Amino acid sequence: MTVTAAGLVQSIDWLAIAPPTIAAVAGLAVLVADLFVPEHRKPVLGRLAIAGLALAALSLLPLLGGDRSTFCLTSDADICSYTADHFTLAVQFLVLAGALLTALLSVGAVAEQRLPAGEFWFLLLSSAAGAALLPASRDLATLVVALEVASLPSFALVGLRRGDRLSSEAALKFFLSSVAATAITLLGVSFVYAATGSMHLSEVARGLADVPARLDHLAAAGVAITLVGFAFKTAAVPFHFWVPDTYVGAPLPVAAYLSVIGKAVGFTGIILVTVLAFPSYARVWGPAVAVLAALTMTAGNVAALRQRPDRAHSAVRLLAWSSVSQAGYLLVPIAAAAYVDDPGRAIGSTVAYALMYAAVNLGAFAVAALVARTSPANRIADYRGLYASRPLAALALGFFLLCLAGLPPGVIGLFAKVTVFSVAVDAGLGWLAVVMAVNVVIALYYYLLWTAVLFRTPEAGPEAGTGAGVGAGAAGASGSTRAKHPLPVPAPLAAAIGLAAVLGVVLSGAPQLILRFASATLL
Repeated sequence: MTVTAAGLVQSIDWLAIAPPTIAAVAGLAVLVADLFVPEHRKPVLGRLAIAGLALAALSLLPLLGGDRSTFCLTSDADICSYTADHFTLAVQFLVLAGALLTALLSVGAVAEQRLPAGEFWFLLLSSAAGAALLPASRDLATLVVALEVASLPSFALVGLRRGDRLSSEAALKFFLSSVAATAITLLGVSFVYAATGSMHLSEVARGLADVPARLDHLAAAGVAITLVGFAFKTAAVPFHFWVPDTYVGAPLPVAAYLSVIGKAVGFTGIILVTVLAFPSYARVWGPAVAVLAALTMTAGNVAALRQRPDRAHSAVRLLAWSSVSQAGYLLVPIAAAAYVDDPGRAIGSTVAYALMYAAVNLGAFAVAALVARTSPANRIADYRGLYASRPLAALALGFFLLCLAGLPPGVIGLFAKVTVFSVAVDAGLGWLAVVMAVNVVIALYYYLLWTAVLFRTPEAGPEAGTGAGVGAGAAGASGSTRAKHPLPVPAPLAAAIGLAAVLGVVLSGAPQLILRFASATLL
């Protein structure tokens, strides 16, 4: 198909743009259907959203045959705004599969928390469409638009529990921090455009490689400011302050979505602008990203250490700080890309780590959603005795936590960390590798502490309310009664836990699958 504008004819490759397009069309279909579906049949909207995300993920299969580009300049077909290469497909798979697992988590939450179904599913699909568009963006304008399409619906999702003060505060903090990040990003992009005269990433790279001396400081400032804007999106320290309160205040499936898809969006943006657009300014962004990585993993782990089961601390807040620390690990290969001749291998390590993290972190949030059905406070202490009432859920959560810690049998987590560590060493960033090793050891404490809570003996009595209460029947029942009469697990929630566990087990048995897949991602 062709479109004509100002006398220019441009071809559109509809197959290449199918994944984000299908997600966007599914969102519009849900929004329209919401106007006509009666209240008692609103659950059909969730099934429609799940089907749309599954179809969008399946549309990636025809694209595996080779790179495809569209929205190219008529004067130069090699300069395009959208490219579906291996890197794009890997990140789009992460985004769409993560959104699909989030949708499975959300089916029960939408009904139980009385969230507006049409709005929820439309916002989730819209955000997923923007997140799927971003890795294919090859010009700064498309990149910023995709970033905002992914982010703006997330604000509303966080604050969708109307009348809930925590939800409203979380949405406000998230909104203000994201607006600041967008303003900073646009300022940096404007400086880069002023220095190079182009918005396409390949042309920006050429322009920065031969920037006039009088514009060098402007270009360097643009590179640094653009990086700061994306650091907000990834929750890198010191731009992480919004994360804990946002995760705790948001509906649990939305927190899970932000922890995985939100990070994928930010890291994809950083990778595209640094490795594709700013390679000649590696001296600026390389050290900056390395320092951000060290600060982020350290601050996240130290804060997570403070979340203890004996102090009624929130499990979701612990997962929030854990996600901050994991962001630090994800930044390490990006920093290493500035110091090696083959940045593609380094970026492949980030993609491999992100795929592992997405599967096990969504699995941990899925088990947290199960616990939240009977213990809405979702304290770490509420997981005590989970094995007694929900043995499969406890084993799954224990496995997910061990993967995040990088301990057997979570072999995929260990392999991902070793890969990132080796990339840092090969790049000559020995100090960063040491910082990472220390932080991995620190993280073992709170991951293992939470894992141990799962297998402790449930507290007896009606006030035990916690771990035994995971399988609670009526309020006030004894711990043993709760263990004997657990509530049924909704099928979509069970499917989400099962899919995450199966994926983690398969990859732990054959970690080379994900490493080989990611090693061919870029560039």
